[in-house]
Amino acid sequence: RILQLNSIGFIWDTLEHAWNKQFYELCAFRARKGHCNVSTNDERNKSLGNWVQQQRKLRKKNTLSSDRIQQLNSIGFIWAWF
Repeated sequence: RILQLNSIGFIWDTLEHAWNKQFYELCAFRARKGHCNVSTNDERNKSLGNWVQQQRKLRKKNTLSSDRIQQLNSIGFIWAWF
């Protein structure tokens, strides 16, 4: 059954899937805009802006995994944004 579910693209870890979806959305934003600083005031990207802000908060609280920090660093993510 596991093989059958895998063959149709079953998502086992929905939280990981959601994080990766936002990360790829951020990569696309960076490709268009040249940076990763998504404003929470940007109506077209409000959800992504909130996610970016949340990643900064999680890192500050030391609750963001080193793998995720590395992924964000790899695309030029700026952690201290005012």
